[in-house]
Amino acid sequence: MDGGGEEGEPLQTDALVKMDKIVEGEELRSLLIPDAKDLPSIPPSAVESNFVRYYAAVGLAPSHAALREEGGVTAVNFNVGKSDRSEMKVTGKRKRNAQHFDAKTSLCKVCANGKEFIVRCCVKGSLLEVNDRLLKQPDLLNSSADREGYIAIIMPKPIDWAKIKDSLLSHEDYKKLRGLS
Repeated sequence: MDGGGEEGEPLQTDALVKMDKIVEGEELRSLLIPDAKDLPSIPPSAVESNFVRYYAAVGLAPSHAALREEGGVTAVNFNVGKSDRSEMKVTGKRKRNAQHFDAKTSLCKVCANGKEFIVRCCVKGSLLEVNDRLLKQPDLLNSSADREGYIAIIMPKPIDWAKIKDSLLSHEDYKKLRGLS
């Protein structure tokens, strides 16, 4: 008998099959399309969505001395040592032309209230990019250091990452250490 089961088993009608498909579709839709009331008022940045933030106890973190100076950061200079970091251009999958830095290598200088602060790399790795926007808009460090005001992107080698990860603080640990909310 078409559409039937074994003897004594009720037949499943087309209406029930369609209803199951509608329920499955609604469940799938609810998984794929979130309810607007459940979304944050400000969407997360690409950094927050795709990366885990780690902090070294030193560096230009939200509690850095330069950010606490009156007026905050007023200038950023990537011309330190023998080269201008802002002139460096990394290309390709293999990151050609990337400069390799140790943790104590100077990355840039920031000026605040007439004082100059040297920002160090803090991790061993390859410099992939510096934020050229800081040259014209140094106040981005004051207003959104963890978003548009980032200084640079450093990529540690996988073998080095395993060594340094334990010496860095997670975002939550950093907030606890600095007494931030």
